[in-house]
Amino acid sequence: MTAALPDRATMTVAETALLLGVHRDAAYDAIHRGELPAIRVGRAIRIPTAKLADLLGLPHHATTATSDTTEAAS
Repeated sequence: MTAALPDRATMTVAETALLLGVHRDAAYDAIHRGELPAIRVGRAIRIPTAKLADLLGLPHHATTATSDTTEAAS
């Protein structure tokens, strides 16, 4: 079975735990030990999808938006 990562920039700890097949508490413990990449947004902890995919050796989609900041000269 191939794990499917969401097309979002981050995942919740619960989603990550489900993907890894571990209990949510085990995922929190791994975050606190530095074994899983995580960012804190206020009180919430989120797992960057691209970093998790790299860690697991899974393909992932680019989730960053590109913008054209150059203006055409008239």
